[in-house]
Amino acid sequence: MTLLHGYSVNPSLRHMTKSIHASGQRGFTLIEIMVVVVILGILAALIAPSVINRIDDAQLVAARQDIRAIESSLSLYKLDNFRYPSTEDGLEALVTRPSDPSAKWPEGGYLNRIPKDPWSRPYLYLQPGNNGPIDIYSLGRDGQPGGEGPDADLGNWTSDN
Repeated sequence: MTLLHGYSVNPSLRHMTKSIHASGQRGFTLIEIMVVVVILGILAALIAPSVINRIDDAQLVAARQDIRAIESSLSLYKLDNFRYPSTEDGLEALVTRPSDPSAKWPEGGYLNRIPKDPWSRPYLYLQPGNNGPIDIYSLGRDGQPGGEGPDADLGNWTSDN
């Protein structure tokens, strides 16, 4: 045992302490950790808006694709039955066999299921439509008529389709 600053130190422990410091191992200071957290926060603030805009864009693309698929199914319905389903029959006419036995109906229907818009609301259907023979549309993210950007109505008559 040797004395170091008035304390008795076992020489084997002193060797172990020296080897830890000699290997360069040390922890991070609170300041270093805070700097990293601030940098990550700044990066998140810069990147998050562009990621959120991409989500809005993806939802609009998905709605346009759904509307086109529904419109194609309605066209097939019209080819088989010489008319579009009425507004009262709605899009349900594409997935449910009609009660009229003379109506043509393909095995499995015209659609497997009626999709919901990306905001989990049903697509709306009018026949006759306000913008053409039929209107298939979503009221957008806000679920209200009108709006701009992702809140705008999106239908088979819009120029984006």
